[in-house]
Amino acid sequence: MVLEETDAGKRLTSAAAGGRLAEVRRLLQDQRLPPDTVNEFGKTALQVMMMGCCSLARALLERGADPNVQDHSGVTPAHDAARTGFLETLRILVEFGAGVNVADSAGALPIHVAIAEGHADVVEFLAPWSDLGHRDAGGRTALDLARASSCPDIVQLLEKQLESSL
Repeated sequence: MVLEETDAGKRLTSAAAGGRLAEVRRLLQDQRLPPDTVNEFGKTALQVMMMGCCSLARALLERGADPNVQDHSGVTPAHDAARTGFLETLRILVEFGAGVNVADSAGALPIHVAIAEGHADVVEFLAPWSDLGHRDAGGRTALDLARASSCPDIVQLLEKQLESSL
């Protein structure tokens, strides 16, 4: 049975948002849905999935989901994982080619988002891969944001990373 494209996207994204891995796998395999099928809002399963569900992220990515898909604001799944602090999901996204130097419409990289949310473990993971000289739309680097957020541990971590890259 072939599902209408809109209905198919709605079913796939609904299953992903609900963390229903078995249903996502069934839709991808049995129904042969492309993993980047969009719902009525133009979102893919990877964009709406439960960020803490690593097995769901891996299943979508193994079936060819685009780890760099951006929404209307330029936000990628890596931005979402950084914002919510789901380090393991972020690791999987990066493993499958997610760019950590892709800016959203505000010029923020995933590391900027992680700093703003205070996720030091995510910042530590992203720092070696991130363009620490990148400035967001407000002209702030990751270090500037960390200093403004009064996060001494993150400031120290970023200063060490910048020193080691010289």
